This record gives sequence, structure tokens and C-alpha cells, in this order.
Amino acid sequence: MIFTQYYLDCLSHASYLIGDETTGRAVVVDPQRDVGRYLRDADAAGLTIERVIETHVHADFLSGHLELAARTGATISYGGGADVDFQIERLADGNHLSLGEVDLEVRATPGHTPESISVVVREHADDETPYGVLTGDTLFIGDVGRPDLLAAAGASPEDLAGRLYRSLHTQLLTLPDATRVFPAHGAGSACGKKLSTETQSTIGEQRRVNYALAPMSESEFVALVTEGQPLRPQYFAFDAQANRQTHPLLDEETPPVPLSLDEVITVQYDGGVVLDTREPMDFAAGHLQGAVNVGLQGRFAEYVGDVLGPSRSIVLVTDPGRELEAKVRLGRIGFDRVVGALAEPLHAFLDCPEAVERSSRVTIEQLAERRGNTPELQLVDVRNPGETAGGVLPGAVTAPLPALVDALDRLDPERPTVAYCASGYRSAIAASVLTASGFADVSDLLGGFEAWRAAGLPLDDHPLDHDQGDAMPARNVPQVDPDAGQKLVEDGALLLDVREPDEWAAGHAPAAVFVPMKEVQARQAELPKDRQIVT
Repeated sequence: MIFTQYYLDCLSHASYLIGDETTGRAVVVDPQRDVGRYLRDADAAGLTIERVIETHVHADFLSGHLELAARTGATISYGGGADVDFQIERLADGNHLSLGEVDLEVRATPGHTPESISVVVREHADDETPYGVLTGDTLFIGDVGRPDLLAAAGASPEDLAGRLYRSLHTQLLTLPDATRVFPAHGAGSACGKKLSTETQSTIGEQRRVNYALAPMSESEFVALVTEGQPLRPQYFAFDAQANRQTHPLLDEETPPVPLSLDEVITVQYDGGVVLDTREPMDFAAGHLQGAVNVGLQGRFAEYVGDVLGPSRSIVLVTDPGRELEAKVRLGRIGFDRVVGALAEPLHAFLDCPEAVERSSRVTIEQLAERRGNTPELQLVDVRNPGETAGGVLPGAVTAPLPALVDALDRLDPERPTVAYCASGYRSAIAASVLTASGFADVSDLLGGFEAWRAAGLPLDDHPLDHDQGDAMPARNVPQVDPDAGQKLVEDGALLLDVREPDEWAAGHAPAAVFVPMKEVQARQAELPKDRQIVT
């Protein structure tokens, strides 16, 4: 058997190629939209992709089922309840798909969505212990799929959560403990609230460590998984609908058309947007008036989906040679209206300086001074609700980045404004959105909240305007050096790592417990009340 997991860090998305070496027959499960990697690997292994299996209708990315079907003739397969407008094979609970010696068993696992399925993989049809199970968004490593993404379509999160409970206990936890678990997402995904940085596990391990699989009643489970879920990115509803429909195929090989500055300005005049994908410092040094800045590093497409709509025409400004990368990454969430890229941006800026503006970025020292002499200063905290649990800058209002555009009408565009996040990446996006929306004097805070707090500068317990729920009271937390922190841990304190998932994955203390800052509020009940905590 050939079994390959593909993990796309920028969307926390896992997909799979499964093939039978004897027959050369293969399937791809939950493919990303740019499908070249599957085709290349299948060709190298002598495999023919004959089926694309979707574990459910995805909301967080535009899947590559149409692209693979067009390029290979593969059948598109979904769970029987899938509501789509293209031809599919409907899979029922208990169906077996044979690739030769390799056997795939379909198990209906509704809950995250009504049509969700899981796929049990056996190297040989008569194996008592399967090689693994592909669980889609039903079971993650450390979590389970959220049941509330279809609430806008009228589905009851409580009803779906009950179905999810039954799916987990009757369809997945009945598998042998040694069965490997291969989910569709990992840490950083908004499809759950406690996803691990690990990309595979076993049924037995998840039975032991997954909070949602602990012994509890169905009603207790429903209450647990319907509370504390992260904010839904703005583009999720669009992608969920787009995945149900036919749409133009992604061209992952042709770079965007080069455009002159005059052509770019015409696109802006007609309602399009300039999306500048350079680093925030480069953007601040000079950019086209009205441009929105989302750097290509990190979760680029997700953040674009938070602040721009899919119907707007987009002109890219990129570092040299990164035009196609930006286009493809936008295509992964269905933002296909890239009409071109500014040709030779730096030359264009020099040739037409009147079309260029600079952005203000302030240090914590500069902000502290401005707070003292600018009473009308407007501070905008664009972190997620769970992150504000540890306090906010004095006088700040909250407008989480996914909700920023909707919050513009409660901010004053005439007041000088400073946007901040945890470390400075999201605030640079927010500042560019505010400026492009007509705010007159906007800066973003270098180093963000973490730099402000580390300097011992004052904090408020609660923001002035917080419509995302009650925040956990902030405390005056003493600062300790590494040696003192190590001594506290040795004496029984809990070492809590609250960094971002990619920072945790890059390296962490062996004794640390990982809870990203944005999840601390939602998960505070899990933290011990009888131990000191060192972060």
C-alpha cells in the first residue's frame, strides 16, 4: 500500500493519497485545490487516481475535487446526504471500496456536518486491525469537529453535537486502539478549539487524552462542544457554498497578468482592491494609496478572507517572483478574481510618487507617550476574544480581525487610531484596512500586546466595548526570569505555553502544556486551580 499524508501548514489542512501497489489504483481524500502534487506523486508511483473522496463539504478551503476529476476522470464521492449540484457517487455506511488488496470501508459519522463520513483503511481486506481511519472533521488530534458551522443555514448546533457524540462512540471508538487516526486539520484551524500540532495519533491515544472523548453523557458533551468555539473566519460561508457548486477550475501554472500603474489605478477606481503581500515593514515604507497589506507569511489566505470579500477584483503587489504563489494561495479559498499584478512595483512607486503613501508604525514607548498627550487617541484591539482574557491596553475597544469590517461603523475615522494584536502581524493588516476605509491617522503597534505587557506598562481588565462575551479578569502577574520559572516548575507549578501553534511546533519545553493564548479563556476550566501557573 502507498499511503501519503500531505499537510498544508498555511491552512492547517491534511489530505491523503492512498494507492494499491499491485493494481496501481488510487484515491485522493479531501484534496487541496491546487492538485499538481497528487498528480506528480501518483505518476511517479505508477498509480491511477480513480476516485476523489470528500469526507464532507468543507468550509475552510475550496477543495480540489473538480480539478482532479477534470484532469484524471476520477469519480467524486461524498457521503449520501451531500447536497451538491454536480454529479457524485453517494457512499453509504458500510460500503467497501476495493483498490485491489487495499480496502476502504465507509463509516457514516454525521455531526460536524450531516453528510460527514470517515474512511477506514485496511492494507488487506481481512485485517482485524485497520491501518488507520481518515476522520475528516469528525475527530481531530486533541479535539472534535465543531458542530456550529451550519447554524447560519438553520441547522441546530445542539442537534449536530448530539449526532457527533453518537458517531464518535458508535463508529470510531469501536475501532481497535492501535488504529491510526488521520484527520483533515491540525492546530490553527478554526474547525475546532483545541486541535493538536500533531497530524496523526491512534484511537487508543485519543481515548486517553482527548478532552471531548472523556467519559461523559451526551448532554454533557453537547454543552462542552457548543461553547467556546473560535470566531468563524468571514470566508467560511462562501467556501461552504462554493464547494457545493460547480465553478471555474484553478489555473495553478499561469502567473497573474502584469499591469501598469495606470491599469491598477483603473481597477481601484472600478471598485477593485490592491492587495499588497509584502512584509509589513516594506509596506509601511511605501505602498499604493488604498492598498490592503496581508503578508504572504503565515495564514495569508485566511486573513485575506477575513478582510476582503470574494467578489472584489484583486490586483497583487508582491516581492519579485511571488505573484503566482499569491494567486494560488488565494485560489485555495476560492478568491479567484485576481485580475493581475503590478509590474515592477518599486519602479512604479519611483515613477509616480504622488500615488504612494507611507504607513505609521509605533513602538510601545511612542504609544505610551501618545496616550499621555493625545486624549482623543483610539486604541483598537484586533485579537480574538480568548486573547483579551489577559487584559487589554487601557481604553481599548475590541474589533477582532474577522469582525473588523463589520465593526467600522462603531469606530471614529476622525480620531487618531492605533491598532494592535498579540505581536504585530494582524495589526498591520488591520491598520491598512482602516486606512483604506478612510480613517485619517492610523498606526499599528510594533511588538503588539506582548511587548506592551512585557515592559510592565498598564493594562485594563476589560475593553471599553466588548460584544464577544465577558472577558476573564486580568491580574497583575509577576514577571520571573527563566531560572526562577524553572524553579517554580520543579516545585510543582504548571508550565503553560501560550504561543502560536507554529512557534510551539518549532520547539518547546518538555514539561509544557500547550494552550494558545486565543484559547485560554475558553479552556480555563481545564487549568488546575490548586497549582501555580508559569507562562
